[in-house]
Amino acid sequence: MPEGEHQGLVNRVFAGVAERYDLMNDLMSGGLHRLWKDDLIASLNPPRSERPFRLIDVAGGTGDVAIRYARAGGPNATAVLCDISPEMIEVGRRRVGAAHLEERITFAQGNAEALPFPEKSFDAYTIAFGIRNVTHIDKALAEAFRVLKTGGRFLCLEFSQVDVPILDKLYDFHSFEVIPRLGALAAGDDAPYRYLVESIRKFPAQKRFAEMIEAAGFERVSWRNLTGGIAAIHSAWKI
Repeated sequence: MPEGEHQGLVNRVFAGVAERYDLMNDLMSGGLHRLWKDDLIASLNPPRSERPFRLIDVAGGTGDVAIRYARAGGPNATAVLCDISPEMIEVGRRRVGAAHLEERITFAQGNAEALPFPEKSFDAYTIAFGIRNVTHIDKALAEAFRVLKTGGRFLCLEFSQVDVPILDKLYDFHSFEVIPRLGALAAGDDAPYRYLVESIRKFPAQKRFAEMIEAAGFERVSWRNLTGGIAAIHSAWKI
């Protein structure tokens, strides 16, 4: 795909699936994304005291991560949910409102490659199943580094490379044969699901992505596989 067309395609895909995004993640992960997001927030371990702590959740979509964070943290643990898609943000607003967390979670429309915030604005940065959809991953990582305070934490949850024999074959079959068919049944269109499966396969494997995080300036970079590498949590610090 020509580079100049990538962002437009991503925007169209997520505008089309916004109302069914959580269903989409259930189809793609067999429901495991909910446990993986719980794991992401447990890794972040937001402070439960009254100490102010500010998170930016990029590509925050329907608010799954931001809501989990606000419920886990103390009264001054606040979050900005930033997403490029106004349709996704609208779904997120409704979910945050239903959770009565409007005073803790605010919204901003913005591109992960050019975040609309000053440098050193946040104590932590999370991105779940979003970084593989940006056009320039290196620019998104540079922006994460820029907006984090010194001592800030970077956490990325993303589909990754399966490293368990047999599971990798089963996962390929599920991805390329089952998911598009389920997507067609659930949403009447398999094209967005085919794109999302293909975007997973094009995303760098765990070690290569860790090297990209280090190249952006982060230190203490590590990753932990989930469910045999179907997904992974990458962690890093701005020191």
